Amino acid sequence: MIEARGLTKRYGAKTAVDDLSFTVRPGSVTGFLGPNGAGKSTTMRLLLGLDRPTSGEARVGGKRYREHRAPLREVGALLEARAVHPGRSARAHLLALARTEGIPARRVDEVIELVGLTGVARKRVGGFSLGMGQRLGIATALLGDPAVVMLDEPVNGLDPDGVLWIRTLLKGLAAEGRAVLVSSHLMSEMAQTADHLVVVGRGKLLADTSVTELTARTQDAAVTVRSPQAARLAVLLRGVGARSTTTGGADRLEVHGATAAQVGEVAGRHGVVLHELHARTSTLEEAYMALTRDSREYRTDDGARTDGDQPDGTAAEGAAR
Repeated sequence: MIEARGLTKRYGAKTAVDDLSFTVRPGSVTGFLGPNGAGKSTTMRLLLGLDRPTSGEARVGGKRYREHRAPLREVGALLEARAVHPGRSARAHLLALARTEGIPARRVDEVIELVGLTGVARKRVGGFSLGMGQRLGIATALLGDPAVVMLDEPVNGLDPDGVLWIRTLLKGLAAEGRAVLVSSHLMSEMAQTADHLVVVGRGKLLADTSVTELTARTQDAAVTVRSPQAARLAVLLRGVGARSTTTGGADRLEVHGATAAQVGEVAGRHGVVLHELHARTSTLEEAYMALTRDSREYRTDDGARTDGDQPDGTAAEGAAR
């Protein structure tokens, strides 16, 4: 289990993490989301003891990271996949780490096979592609067969087959009873992978909930209705406080301010024929964008806030360091 309690980290006048509390429980994949500069990478560094919190505490497996006598066996982490000596082979890198904690060489070969690097295990890491580097980083995280796994943007550089592989891997790790925390900017992937979400913005907790609950809570519900009497139905709906716009043809309306059941009841009372009626479910991306609208560090020329092009924290957290 991962526990953050009142975590705060300041770099001079910059507060990167602000009184952040959440729990990552065993048996589930928790997505860690937030715009660039939100404090995700700093939080992960605090959890791993790489940075000292200004206040609050972080515990992994019931202890602070530095209190674990064999940390690789307790916590597996990927923060920077390229943090490997380029002159070493993938197998040599993993073997060196394994020897620090008495992990047998056969485990090195197991994780190399698990991540699909068997064919290049003895090649120098400096020649690896971004995707191969990501796979090596994941192998490093899994080397000690840890109960807790933390991965920062693990799908970066992976092709579609690789994305499917990491999704299956993460779900499998959680099914084995491990606590899995994974950050990502790919909302569509998080929607398919995560059981739970922790969303942060400007260092503060914005949401600690399931994907279903987040989309239900933040969506601007819309109902699509198709009828040969669409114009009449639009007038009737205005009478009950709903608003509608024509979309995709004169017979099709998108309705806001009324549920599908309410639209159907209005149509039924007034004898309006319906050919189609369904509620449009908000996507995770839409819910996330609505939730983080006021928490993004970067703006486009028209003044709208937007995510930056840099990896998480490069501009805000990196500058603060």
